[in-house]
Amino acid sequence: MKLNPWRIMWLVVFFDLPTKTKTDRKNYTRFRKYLLKDGFTQMQYSVYLRHCASMENAEIHSKRVRSSLPPKGQVSIMRITDKQFGMIQTFEQRKKIPPPAGGQQLEMF
Repeated sequence: MKLNPWRIMWLVVFFDLPTKTKTDRKNYTRFRKYLLKDGFTQMQYSVYLRHCASMENAEIHSKRVRSSLPPKGQVSIMRITDKQFGMIQTFEQRKKIPPPAGGQQLEMF
């Protein structure tokens, strides 16, 4: 049976949680560990994603995230299809490495 790429889902969880107090940091850590335990992978700082085999499975994991929300902060859940996920373009800024000090040159024969 061929899987329909429009039915396979990815859940993306974005969050901005306070970390000023010891309790805030504890809640942040608890939420982050919950996401990892439930099969989410860190994509970026405060952005986690999880592959789900169907929309129904995505709804189950979405409900789990909602049931574990910390008392403060903002959490967003986005569902995208496997096909849409495949169209994500990721760019990473690289630092330009300065030339070595002393003005050394490579001599070619």
